[in-house]
Amino acid sequence: MHDLLRDIALCLAAAWLLGVASQLARQPIILAYLAAGFLLGPSVLGWVTNQESIATISELGLIFLLFMIGLEIDLKKIVSAGKAITVTAAAQIIGGFALGTVFFRLLGFKLGGGNWDALYLGAAAALSSTVIIVKVLYDKRELDTLPGRVTLGILVLQDLFAILFLAIQPNLNELDVSMLVGSLLRVFVLVGTAMLVSKYVLPPFFHKIARLPELVLVGAIGWCFLVGEFGERLQLSREMGALVAGVALSTFPYALDVTAKVTSLRDFFVTLFFVGLGMKIHRPDLIVFLWALVFGVFTVASRFATTFTPLYRLGSGLRASLLPAINLAQISEFSLVLLELGASDKFHQVGPLAKDLVSLSFVILATLSTFGMARSDSLTRWLIPQLKRLGLRDLDQSHPALGATGSGAGGHGHGGSKILLLGFFRAASSLLEELEEHAPDLLKQVAVVDFNPVVHRELKKRGIPVIYGDISQRDTLVHAGVAQAEVLVCTVPDSLLKGITNERLVRSLRELNPTARIIAPAEVLETARHLVAAGASYVCLGRLHEGRDLMEAVRAAEQGLLDDLREDLMTRLKDRREVLP
Repeated sequence: MHDLLRDIALCLAAAWLLGVASQLARQPIILAYLAAGFLLGPSVLGWVTNQESIATISELGLIFLLFMIGLEIDLKKIVSAGKAITVTAAAQIIGGFALGTVFFRLLGFKLGGGNWDALYLGAAAALSSTVIIVKVLYDKRELDTLPGRVTLGILVLQDLFAILFLAIQPNLNELDVSMLVGSLLRVFVLVGTAMLVSKYVLPPFFHKIARLPELVLVGAIGWCFLVGEFGERLQLSREMGALVAGVALSTFPYALDVTAKVTSLRDFFVTLFFVGLGMKIHRPDLIVFLWALVFGVFTVASRFATTFTPLYRLGSGLRASLLPAINLAQISEFSLVLLELGASDKFHQVGPLAKDLVSLSFVILATLSTFGMARSDSLTRWLIPQLKRLGLRDLDQSHPALGATGSGAGGHGHGGSKILLLGFFRAASSLLEELEEHAPDLLKQVAVVDFNPVVHRELKKRGIPVIYGDISQRDTLVHAGVAQAEVLVCTVPDSLLKGITNERLVRSLRELNPTARIIAPAEVLETARHLVAAGASYVCLGRLHEGRDLMEAVRAAEQGLLDDLREDLMTRLKDRREVLP
């Protein structure tokens, strides 16, 4: 026991020191935890060598990690996923899994006879890292973009695939129909029981203890290990039970409260799991390193084959098809979990080479994909011309320029569009709705330039001229006919623009069209002055209008009229049919 406590203390100290260093280097903190375990373990310093300590640390961390993953799985998102997300996720997961299994089987990894290396490598290569992706997209403010939503939808369905893989894992060595049916029945019993208890039994208890944080915490941990033990008794696994416990809790009313209470404990156990996993990584020799590179190259290539292809075939355009493939180009923490379980004494289904090469590849891909996602915009700008040279058509190649006319001379395109909206996000969506309701004559003079394929399709349905293009590119502005427009409206704030700022955009527009009235948005007061100096005719400060709206709400609250103000707002929102709701 004293050795275990000492080993935990060493693990946490090393994880903290390397974690600080990773944050300064802007690297995923999971890499720091793996590195801490690798340094402390038998392969390097040898400060922690007790195999029982390592196994206990890893198992505790794994159970709680899966519980937290379960808490964050949103079943509603899985049920309500759109066609593009569902089709792409199915192609990516099934295609990646099948390609990986066949590819690694052809390279000599075993498939059957108690050794399932190729199958596990295929499953590991099909999953992407939720932690890394969400962190980078959040920092880039791209979670709410179309590629961001597609990426997150695929991640949610990947979690569902991982659950199914865990369900059949105990019976891989006896894959006959009766065994599979029995395994699925046990999973049904486990999931059904957990869901029923979480719906009808747990809410009253958690309602009673909601004001006592320590009891909420104890109750959540108790539930995790109780369902985990139930899964073990059903001949599944404690890990599978912990995952189901988390999913079941995510559906009941106190899920957010439980998640908030166990966050600190989650960080503790997750740290232990990844440090424990790092201690099991053998010092990589040349063979492991080369296999890790092969695995990494295959993972990236399969992402583009199974993610880019279906999105492109569904008409998303080159950019919106490339970005999710770039975002998903790494492997998941769940991949490490699956290999760890497969190599455990309980299953013995994976050899040490497969486990070590996936661990090393996780480190390599996590590092590279972090940089790749951070520079995804410039990367897509480089890739799109290359793909066009290979014969792939983009959405802009089937539409004429807005500035082009039948005679080819100086018109405003599409019947005389004088007002050009550059970029299209929620402010532009609201503007079109206001024009349709209050100024239909102006709406007839509007055209839009944007590269969101959803916006492209919806505007065409409404009969609004639209050209597919990137407003940060001078060629797009020329092609769109900004030189002939009378009013140029920049609608995207600096925080969402890629490859340009509104100040630089205004300067380019003023150079191309010295006489146009240019309207641009500003998020910061000082930026408004810079935009005017750059040539903007008017600057929109959304915060000023929001401030007035808040003032009216506060005044109504003071006068007891807030309910009336709310009803008026709901009435105004009721009939709006914006392009971007």
